[in-house]
Amino acid sequence: MASFKVFSQGDILNLVNKRDGETKLGERAQTIPQTADLSQTSAKFVLLGIPEDIGVRANYGVGGAHTAWKLALKSFLNVQENAFLKGEDVLVLGEFDIPENNTSDVTILRKAVAEIDDLIFPIIQKIVEAGKIPIVIGGGHNNCYPIIKGASLALQTKVNVLNIDAHTDLRTPEEGRHSGNGFSTAIKDGYLNQYRIFGLHQSYVSEAQLDFISQNESIKAVYFDDLLNEHKDILNEAKNLLKDVKSPLGLEIDLDCMASILSSAATSSGFSLNEVRKLVLQLQNKFSYLHICEGAYQLNDGRKDDTIGKTIAYLISDFIKNNLPADNR
Repeated sequence: MASFKVFSQGDILNLVNKRDGETKLGERAQTIPQTADLSQTSAKFVLLGIPEDIGVRANYGVGGAHTAWKLALKSFLNVQENAFLKGEDVLVLGEFDIPENNTSDVTILRKAVAEIDDLIFPIIQKIVEAGKIPIVIGGGHNNCYPIIKGASLALQTKVNVLNIDAHTDLRTPEEGRHSGNGFSTAIKDGYLNQYRIFGLHQSYVSEAQLDFISQNESIKAVYFDDLLNEHKDILNEAKNLLKDVKSPLGLEIDLDCMASILSSAATSSGFSLNEVRKLVLQLQNKFSYLHICEGAYQLNDGRKDDTIGKTIAYLISDFIKNNLPADNR
């Protein structure tokens, strides 16, 4: 059965490459014995992983999204602790233990995704209720739904979301749960209010999704094609997209928004890593959570990306730096 594993300090230190004269984040990162102790930690950020690719395969995608979390965690824990970033600001909570489901039957896979939803949202709810900011590393984008649900229940209000993504993930919830309908499901169930999509690719949005967006005043998108065609400043366009969007606000980064990053929907055309880092570092909004998803170290078709761990570690570090209270910077 699926479950959640809380990491001990020993679990963390096993991933740290110690070196004389240096201190790595993992040597100072906090842990707790159980989720009930979340409010007892001074750490503002809570890092956890969802290593699964069931939602991706339930959406007819290429499996492999379960392989990014451990490499991302190891890369992040081996970042240098220094004046720019402190390990004590982060609680490494643990990971969901989700058994592999090797069936190709999408009906079975979609039923499994709904079960994963029910496993994830109570953990997110506990983190947010404790006044912490979850940093969630996936896994497929199906997990946006239980993250939004957990945050919404904890805050007792609908959540707004900025999704940096090449796709809308607004397919109909009636299909059954998968990685392509997390946001539409959150809208239907009353957990998501304002939804902003940044970097949407015109070639990969269906007419039905365009109609859905045009009929829903709470959804707005900036197309990647327009950013290219009109030579617009990416940071200013993102700020304009978020104008009048209030807290609570979640930040979603689907790694298929970037060129040459391995994911189920890997692309040759997209943002660069540095462009996305600039957004994460410079957006002035205070985010209630960060969700990085769809990346893979190895896909089921054999493709590999040896840098995926470092890619995600950069984004985690940038997010923490920009969202720390001013007196902690």
